[in-house]
Amino acid sequence: MQSKQLEARAFRRVMGKFATGVTVVTFNHDGQPAGMTANAFMSLSVDPPMVLIAVRNQARFAASIKPGDAFGINFLREEDEALSSHFGGRPQAQLIADYRQLGGSPVLGGALVQLAVRANALHQGGDHLIYTADVEAIEESDGRPLLFYSGSYKQLHALDPATCWFDLG
Repeated sequence: MQSKQLEARAFRRVMGKFATGVTVVTFNHDGQPAGMTANAFMSLSVDPPMVLIAVRNQARFAASIKPGDAFGINFLREEDEALSSHFGGRPQAQLIADYRQLGGSPVLGGALVQLAVRANALHQGGDHLIYTADVEAIEESDGRPLLFYSGSYKQLHALDPATCWFDLG
């Protein structure tokens, strides 16, 4: 299919076949901690440590974060589907987010990984804004990541020794 003929629905379906981890980006909005689910995230540089995220132009995040501002990136655990849904636009009244501070950035307690970052540049990218950010602090714990593929959550069973077997014979 040529780019002139690409339909938004087809493009979204095809891009959904790229498996991603699930992150919640946490930030301060009107003086209160807030968050949004994002899978448009990647490591950008090791030296210096930098990451990149892309968010929709209309997102509260875009109205709240400018270059120089701090925010958090949280890698969700396999059991955190409810958090992903909550921050992805399907709020769950019974869910109470466990916000805490890491290096001046709000993060989610209990996440597999928490990054405290500071936005250093902002670029326009179609209907999204692309943020590059310097990583200022990290915390990690053991566990398996929450994955997203073809419109649904997946689990990473390949890490379970009981499910891995090799035919050596």
